[in-house]
Amino acid sequence: MPTEHMGDYDIEYSGVRVIGGEEWVANVAIFGPSHNPMHRNPVFPSQRVLADQTFGDEKSAEQGALQVAHELLECSRHAGRHH
Repeated sequence: MPTEHMGDYDIEYSGVRVIGGEEWVANVAIFGPSHNPMHRNPVFPSQRVLADQTFGDEKSAEQGALQVAHELLECSRHAGRHH
């Protein structure tokens, strides 16, 4: 599963083939900072994103998943500024 680091967060993203189909869906998990390097702190548990959308191939689904993760973290970052 591909992983990307964005600030203090680790993003795991993947494309998963639909059972019995040719389409792919996008999955994302986001882990935040943890004081224990042996423990990951899930802030967005692994789940399908873009639920109303399917993709023609795994790479496209991965790109969609990563884009959603970036948007989630960006929104979270901006929301933190208002408090």
